[in-house]
Amino acid sequence: MEISVEKKRGVAIVSLMDGHLDASNAEEFRNAMAPVLEQEPHVVFDLCAVGFIDSSGLGALLSCLRQLNSRGGELKLCGMTKPVQVLFELVRMNRVFEIFSGQDEAIRAFAE
Repeated sequence: MEISVEKKRGVAIVSLMDGHLDASNAEEFRNAMAPVLEQEPHVVFDLCAVGFIDSSGLGALLSCLRQLNSRGGELKLCGMTKPVQVLFELVRMNRVFEIFSGQDEAIRAFAE
């Protein structure tokens, strides 16, 4: 799984470069995120390159959210493709995660 992490205005921006987050790479994603989530209290996952997420992928995202929340951190999502957005609405994950259209909007939300 290809992931890039950069820091913008004190927020870790994690860009998922694979087209999918599913059973084939969810565990790898969790393992790659562990050190980032331990070090950074404010994290944005940019999902603009992800066209498919299954239940394992949703579970991995929830795991990251719980891990950050347990330490007083926050996780926000941005850049969802239409298929991923529809899935989040279908399973009501849009009520669990804060979702924004782009990185700048998500970063600004940390300041509010």
